[in-house]
Amino acid sequence: MAYLEFNKEELVNLEYSLEREILLTNRAGGYINTTIVGCNTRKYHGLLVVPIENFGNERHILLSTLHESLVQHGQVFNLGISSYGKVYEPRGHKYIIDFEMDYASTVTYRVGGMIFSKTIMFVRETEEVLVKYTLLDAHSETTLRIKPFLAFRNIHALTYANTDANTKYVEANNGVAFKMYEGFPTLYLQLNKGGEWVANPDWYKDITYKEESRRGFADKEDLFVPGYFEVPIKKGESIILSASTSEIKPRSLKKRFADEVAKREDNSRNSYEDCLKLAGQQCVLKQNNKYSVCAGYTWDYEDLRYSLIAIPGLTLYNDGDTKHFEAVLENLLTDKRDRLFKSGNEPDLPLWLFRTLQQYIEYGAKPEYVWKKYGKDLSALLDTYTNGERSEVVLHENGLLWCQKPGVALSWMNVYSNGVPVTERHGYQVETNALWYNALCFAVEMDEKYGKGTLRKKWDRIINSIKVNYTNYFWVEERGHLADYYNENGKNIFMRPNQLIAAAVQYSPIDDVIKMELLKAVQKELLTVRGIRTLSPKNPIYKGVYEGDQVTRDHAHHNGCAFPWLLGPYVESVVKLLGKSSVKKAKDMFNAFEEDINVHGIGSIAELYDGNPSHKPHGCISSSVSVAEVIRGKYLLNKIKK
Repeated sequence: MAYLEFNKEELVNLEYSLEREILLTNRAGGYINTTIVGCNTRKYHGLLVVPIENFGNERHILLSTLHESLVQHGQVFNLGISSYGKVYEPRGHKYIIDFEMDYASTVTYRVGGMIFSKTIMFVRETEEVLVKYTLLDAHSETTLRIKPFLAFRNIHALTYANTDANTKYVEANNGVAFKMYEGFPTLYLQLNKGGEWVANPDWYKDITYKEESRRGFADKEDLFVPGYFEVPIKKGESIILSASTSEIKPRSLKKRFADEVAKREDNSRNSYEDCLKLAGQQCVLKQNNKYSVCAGYTWDYEDLRYSLIAIPGLTLYNDGDTKHFEAVLENLLTDKRDRLFKSGNEPDLPLWLFRTLQQYIEYGAKPEYVWKKYGKDLSALLDTYTNGERSEVVLHENGLLWCQKPGVALSWMNVYSNGVPVTERHGYQVETNALWYNALCFAVEMDEKYGKGTLRKKWDRIINSIKVNYTNYFWVEERGHLADYYNENGKNIFMRPNQLIAAAVQYSPIDDVIKMELLKAVQKELLTVRGIRTLSPKNPIYKGVYEGDQVTRDHAHHNGCAFPWLLGPYVESVVKLLGKSSVKKAKDMFNAFEEDINVHGIGSIAELYDGNPSHKPHGCISSSVSVAEVIRGKYLLNKIKK
């Protein structure tokens, strides 16, 4: 029995099965994403989704889905499923008797006396999806039909029947090839066994994506179906389909499939920990020999702040992967250098790098090595806060950073509603200034030990000023927690989780008494079984459910939703203060996500949850920071226990 498995009763219940999604990637930007019954419910769903260089490396869906049919005695049994509004046609899910998820996803069907399985796998670092069909049992001659649904569109768009599309095909070895629009790669569909391609071009119109309907977005599109393969299949026989951007040799397909399976035998989803490990690895991408972090699947975005927060958990604390940890940082410090070193909308972004490298040292890197490799860049980053490079932030005489850019959200709480930031937070931000103090103290200490020893004189006055002023500006004594930010209106006393960073950083601007008080307040008002709320339920603008139209969800995003990644700094702070006595409760927090490992994005952890019980998952089905901080937290707790 597989760790991630669903039975017939669960699978035929569409209300249940359509809310559970699979994710398989090639770790190079490509992915497979659909529901466990194969019915696409999002515009982001597809069986072959790849980045295209001609279009800025944005992901595009080439192959949306495949509908298979089994034919016996002239009778056709359709195994596929698509939604047309409230109508599902065909209704192939009714034949499904089992679903398993491991290194690949496998669906098993029973149709009368036929038992048939379909296994889908993405070839590592290659734009090729392999689908293995096996007729496990049959008592009569059987024919397999495979009908491809082509999209050839950006993942954020929808497509419709049009005369610009090139609907012609060209023959390939044991298959056919398509290129519907200029600039796209060619899609090759090839079988390991010779069969007949039956051309029957048609647009299937008004295919509906119910998750887009729920989110208030356009939800219908037309997909092009050029025809279908028809190939005889015998009992016990397997037929393999390759969907690829390169033509392959069909005779190699069985070996290619077997080789891919062999590579992954020691990398399976056999436990909660295995799922976390694989989910973390899937977030680290290799494209054009450069490494980066996918912030979350399948929205196709890169968030450098999240990259810096997540990369220790995705690599170091996941499987001791120092190579990819440093490779991601190298890419950030070269290709993304302007984002780090120049004016923008992320005044805190460079300061997270210091915390990331502190975690590298905590993991086991030699401090001298880290400073020799990164010290020059770290010192230069600190200088950008005083040399006029950053128009969005000003260093004041009190040592604190004032962040302000009208109409712009200058923190990780950067959701906009109709172009207006929901949580602008201008002024002295509690977490940005904690990171600022931590960065200065870390750089000065490292420079004294392993550098030229000149940074102390340069930054000592600022460090002392922050130490004197931080508590005065942020501590709200009557409420027992830190203000979220301070500006011309005084202290913003909203109870938010950003103050956790002040307690978690290695060099904290607050004392242990204040840390303990704010942690008590967080535990009382923000802590849930699925993460830390972004706003206290006592606040009149609190929104505890992430549902409704786009505006409603935007206002809930950082005004009540619970984020798993915030458990990282919370648990880190608690353990620093309470030691081993806090380990068991902390481990229970991270292990609680196992209850959801087969919900939303199966085998991974969602981006956010409702702040209200029952804490339903939402957002990205696999979030880099959620996965990373759970991995890191579990690692640190196990280390303390040992």
